[in-house]
Formats: sequence, structure tokens, C-alpha cells
Amino acid sequence: MQTITRYVVIVITLTLIFLQSAFSQQQKGTFINASIGLGITTPYDNVDVYGDGIFIQAEYVWAPKRWFSLRPYVGYINTATDEDSLSESFINARASTKAFFLGGKTKLAIPIPWVAPYVELGLGASVGSFETVTPFVNEKESGLTLHVPFSFGLALGRNNNVDVGLSYYFYPLLEQFSGAFAVGVSFPIHR
Repeated sequence: MQTITRYVVIVITLTLIFLQSAFSQQQKGTFINASIGLGITTPYDNVDVYGDGIFIQAEYVWAPKRWFSLRPYVGYINTATDEDSLSESFINARASTKAFFLGGKTKLAIPIPWVAPYVELGLGASVGSFETVTPFVNEKESGLTLHVPFSFGLALGRNNNVDVGLSYYFYPLLEQFSGAFAVGVSFPIHR
């Protein structure tokens, strides 16, 4: 629980620091979006095991329309199994990810002031180490693997200058997904 509290404090602090200088990503143009959040890894199985840790991502945003943008991205996620969350029946279960990732996403948004909902979908690759151990799955892999990113959230503020959302990275070959509750801010490349 202390780990979660530490990450929440970091996310809130960074959000407050950048809030005054951030610009909307729901505008036309090119931007850099930086996100940080609480990372989590869990198996596809309905088993009560998960890993938690840190999530960091940067995106190059090309927005030809206010409601549509293309987003190549890079990032890092590091999660470890929360030993305290394991029940006695799943004491050997594991769910963890330590990986760098990259890919591309498309974002669709409803560009309204103050609260603009959005959804993102794409395709990418991750390189690192992945572990999914449950009574039904035993996957321990290192190297390069495919992931499918899916995100949804809200762009907040008068100019939609801060986004708060859930980002998921599905690993079909590893039977797990990683994700994050993340806060992001955008900075225009050209003013």
C-alpha cells in the first residue's frame, strides 16, 4: 500500500507542476505528450493476482483535426507481484512486467471544453521480461513481443490541457495485460 501511495503522490505533484504551462492536445497541430502513472499487470485468467509499479510514456502527437490524432509512442513499465495480495491457494502465482515499449495509436475524442472524453487503439511491440504464473498458465518470457494498446479517459480543463485515463497493453501471446492509471500533459512543438 505504501508503494501505491508513493506513486499517487508523484502523479499528483507532477500534474500540479505542469498544469499551469500545459497546452491542450485537443487542438490541431503537433505536440509532445508526457504521461506517468501507477502501473499494474494482471493475467487474463480470473485469478486474484497482480503486480504493481510505475508507468512512464511519451507520445508525439499529430492532430490534423480536433477530434482525431495519430500518436507514435515510447514508454516503460515496471511491475512486480504484490506478495501481500496473494491468497494461500495462489501463493506461487505471479504477474509482472519489466519492459520498454513502442508503437502507434489513433485517438478519437469529443473536443468539448472542461471534460473531453477520448478513446485510443493501436498496435505496438514490447521488449523486456514478462511473467504470468497461475493455476492455468505458466508463461515466463524475455525478449520482443506484440502488444495491443487500448486507452480511454478524459481531457480536463478549459483547454483540455491535462488528460487522466486508463491505458492497457494486451499481450495475447503471454496471456496477461499491463496497464496504468496515468496523468498526462501536452506541450506544443510549435507555438
